[in-house]
Amino acid sequence: MKPLIVLLLSFAISILAIKIIKKEYDFALSARIAMSVMLVFTAIGHFVFTKGMTMMIPDFIPFKESFVHLTGVFEVLVAIGLLVPKFQYLSGWALIIFLILMLPANIYAAVHKVNYQTGTFDGNGLAYLWFRVPLQILFIAWTYIASVRM
Repeated sequence: MKPLIVLLLSFAISILAIKIIKKEYDFALSARIAMSVMLVFTAIGHFVFTKGMTMMIPDFIPFKESFVHLTGVFEVLVAIGLLVPKFQYLSGWALIIFLILMLPANIYAAVHKVNYQTGTFDGNGLAYLWFRVPLQILFIAWTYIASVRM
């Protein structure tokens, strides 16, 4: 829920700021700024909630802590790439692929009731997926419309 709030709030602030500065609306730029802010917000979680996020990764994947940190760094790099016109298309596709690949980790976490913030197994369970899967689809569509579709 928090990433969605950050995304929408950042989008609203970006729209207003760009309208004031450029005297016109730029919805695609506002959407990329909002996605970038949201990605930096979620990337911070990779470093603050490392233990809980490692619990979201299936046992067969080695070096879980390093993987969590690398995906956090990746999110920051993609956030920057979305704001650089030369890299926005490539960053958009990289983010879409990343979001698709991360969905199984969210499903795994829901099935195992992982609470990534506390690092315990008392999370929301499968009910969480009723929110998370549509949210993931929204993030993918948002990225496609703002960064890839030209």
